[in-house]
Amino acid sequence: MVTPLSSTGIVFGTVLLCVSLTPSLLPRTFVMQGVLCGFSFAIGYFIGILAKHVAIYLGLPQPSRHDKRGILFVVSLAALVAAIGFLWQAATWQNSIRALMELDPLDSAHRIKTGAIAVGVAGLLIGFGRLFQIVRRLFALRSRRFLPRRLANVVGIAAAGVIAVLLLNGLVVDIGLRFLDSSLKQVDSLIEPDVPRPSDPMKTGSEASLMSWESLGRRGREFVATGPHSAEISAFTGRPAMEPIRVYAGLNSGQTPAERAALALEELKRSGGFARSTLLVVVPTGTGWIDPEALDTIEYLHSGDVASVAVQYSYLSSWIALLTEPDYGVETARALFEAIYGYWTTLPKETRPKLYLHGLSLGALNSQKSSDLYDVLADPFEGALWSGPPFSSPTWRMATSGRVPGTPYWLPKFRDSSVIRFADQYSSAQMPDKPWGPMRIVYLQYASDPVTFFETSSVYRRPEWMQQPRGRDVSSSFHWFPVVTSLQLLLDVAAATTAPMGYGHVYAPEHYIDAWLEVTQPQGWSPAEIQRLKMFFKARRGSMDPV
Repeated sequence: MVTPLSSTGIVFGTVLLCVSLTPSLLPRTFVMQGVLCGFSFAIGYFIGILAKHVAIYLGLPQPSRHDKRGILFVVSLAALVAAIGFLWQAATWQNSIRALMELDPLDSAHRIKTGAIAVGVAGLLIGFGRLFQIVRRLFALRSRRFLPRRLANVVGIAAAGVIAVLLLNGLVVDIGLRFLDSSLKQVDSLIEPDVPRPSDPMKTGSEASLMSWESLGRRGREFVATGPHSAEISAFTGRPAMEPIRVYAGLNSGQTPAERAALALEELKRSGGFARSTLLVVVPTGTGWIDPEALDTIEYLHSGDVASVAVQYSYLSSWIALLTEPDYGVETARALFEAIYGYWTTLPKETRPKLYLHGLSLGALNSQKSSDLYDVLADPFEGALWSGPPFSSPTWRMATSGRVPGTPYWLPKFRDSSVIRFADQYSSAQMPDKPWGPMRIVYLQYASDPVTFFETSSVYRRPEWMQQPRGRDVSSSFHWFPVVTSLQLLLDVAAATTAPMGYGHVYAPEHYIDAWLEVTQPQGWSPAEIQRLKMFFKARRGSMDPV
């Protein structure tokens, strides 16, 4: 016999389901919304069950079996009406975000499809919850043969909890991550016919290269084979340009992070990277991807006189690695920095290139962790551009927490702005009245980027960045709710790259241009030429899809 649902659980579940329909940082599809609603209802239901058991334990009066049936009917009917009412408003809430991000408004929130998905997800989760209860009772009953009743109940809860955690870690996390890693490894090994092997012997992956074309992986081959050529840059600027140098070591290029970093260093030497005026140490995202908008823009700004070097450390998407293994890739980032920086410091200061760091997303986090300020203090690198810094970035958190009073959390000012500055899509890091120090660091971030502004404490506390004034790309209809806001932000993190360019976790070339101008300070560009360069990159957006 199927046990009827708890009225208390339905009340709590419906409240969480309804508020989950309100907007967060990013627009949602009906599938995403349905999954979010299902999880919210299930978690609310379990909270209600817990509240019910606490009330029973405290000896509070409980309705009779006959009254329970009537209460369940009334509560279920009220819950259905409330859910329909909030579903009716869902499109308006989603359009409040879409309008800020210059997207077409939704005509419908697909209420029936959203509701069906929510029911399916909630039913599955509640079913797992009931299975947990069965296991708990089984262990508790067996324990009562030799333990007091209450202690046996504790043993039942503990045993069921351990089994649930082991299954979650074993089946979902370990097996799931291994499956993803294996699947993405196969994708990474595919040779794309539209990405030909370089014929230029100075290119990484060519016949003369220290690394084979196959070992670079899909993202590495894409990185070294694409990007602007000297002729394209010169045609735009009207000035002579050099062929940009791009060096990349894939996971299959060496056995260990140290081997891959050493190989990248030797390849950089071979291709003449240290003879360029600008040297960029890039840490890729989790998949090994490097944002072309970031690299192409700096190569245009410096007329191709740029050498970039990167080493792959994973196949996993950044958001998965960030939530499961946030230090994933730090060893590789440190090995690469130490190899490049160690050799760079042996070169004459008058002729060596200016050294910069760059990373996006998980790459930004690992890039920040790749060096220690005390190790480079005697001979510092020039600066860094870190875009979409994850919420766990230590330097970013330090600067944000120590911001000048009165400056917003999502666009702070740190001390005298001589070392660290922040920029978004509406304001650059340019401060004519505040000179830079010997090292220039810029954080490029959007207020609507959940990778940067996710907070685990949002389960029980409203994040600081939700206070007024808010970022211009954050909906005024986004309100904080216990538990639900953290679920919304988790979903936003997973869907961060689905935002339109210039919002969320998808960084636009014109904003990279403004940031690179401050970090690297290229010469010979007038305001009119910078504007023309921005328009050029805007025009080619259609062919660049976020990854």
